[in-house]
Amino acid sequence: MNRAFAAVRMDERHPHWQQAIAREKRLYHRRGDFRTEFGRDYTRIIHSTAYSRLKHKTQVFFTTKNDHICTRIEHVNQVASVSQTIGRYLGLNTELIAAIATGHDLGHAPFGHLGERVLRAICKEDLGTSFWHERQGLRVVDGIETLLDPAGRTVNMLLTYAVRDGIINHCGEVREAVLRPREEAIPLQSITHPGQYEPYTWEGCVVKISDKIAYLGRDIEDAVRLKIIDENGTPARALKERLQNKFHIVLPSLTNTSIMYPLITDLCSESTPEKGLLLSKKNIHLMNDVMNFNYRYIYRHKRLQIYHEYAKLIIQSIYYTLRDCYAGEKTLQRIREMSEYYPTLGTHFLERLQKFSDIGRAETKQDRFGNVFKNTVLYAIGTEEKAYKAACVDYIAGMTDRYAEKIFTELTTF
Repeated sequence: MNRAFAAVRMDERHPHWQQAIAREKRLYHRRGDFRTEFGRDYTRIIHSTAYSRLKHKTQVFFTTKNDHICTRIEHVNQVASVSQTIGRYLGLNTELIAAIATGHDLGHAPFGHLGERVLRAICKEDLGTSFWHERQGLRVVDGIETLLDPAGRTVNMLLTYAVRDGIINHCGEVREAVLRPREEAIPLQSITHPGQYEPYTWEGCVVKISDKIAYLGRDIEDAVRLKIIDENGTPARALKERLQNKFHIVLPSLTNTSIMYPLITDLCSESTPEKGLLLSKKNIHLMNDVMNFNYRYIYRHKRLQIYHEYAKLIIQSIYYTLRDCYAGEKTLQRIREMSEYYPTLGTHFLERLQKFSDIGRAETKQDRFGNVFKNTVLYAIGTEEKAYKAACVDYIAGMTDRYAEKIFTELTTF
């Protein structure tokens, strides 16, 4: 363990410590609770329903019947493993790393990046905004996801600034040579596009690069299992030969560990606080080679295109069905009428609006739902149609693949 980053780890000695552990509102404390602030964030994330749903969300391959194909929750856990391995070696705060890594994909839509693209198009057309899973992740942990406090009251997650920052800033290209944290603490809601800023902490930077390292080899493994690519075919053999020639090792197969190991060890040996987190040029090329291979032979494979159209139809059908229910103050009534035809969709969406919208809360005649967005409603749908459309998008973004398919079946069954 070289612990080269121990002096800059995010702990009580760091000049940014108070900002890093700051919360939007004070979080309750139990007597005798010995957890750290970041430890509390981690447990709040793993006990959230948003985290639970990741097990049925797409990583690359949609609603596969094969139990050994990676889902979104497995990817998240693998990123946590890779990033904690790196962080532990470098002497960084592994509790902060675990919280960021475990929460980094809470904003992902169903059907993976395809679902994200479909929702982005909808938002551009109907809301004049964009949709990207990093910002949606911040939206989830700040306002949508709630937990019960010791008194049984529903409150938001109220995560620390450092974890929230790591979630919204975890993506963006890492093909550049160096990663290092930014110095200024910015309002996170002001971030307008992915990759606009680097994370606020070294720990967040570790998660960002680990996110890329973790999926490269696993996507190849899954593609081989599903016969998307042939490991003995010309493209895969050519990639294997390039890797063997660069590292002077024998690769019996293109496994996740065989690709991750040289990247992780190289990152740990090359990085210092002075130089930043970096890979050697050889390994930057390795990462790019594998990434380009995956895009060409996996992500753009013809077998995925048919399902792309199917998933797009599902998301659009659900969105337009919900969107057509808007009627200002009478919206909840329209949704009840829709429930006669689509009981699952109507009932669940009505419950959501009763929890998060102005007219929904007025109807229930009590504030049972804690401090959603600092004691304000999330959707002022009584007067704002765009707020209602945003509620539709948020609802769909939180769906699992199988739940979205269930709703689509309901929409298409008589």
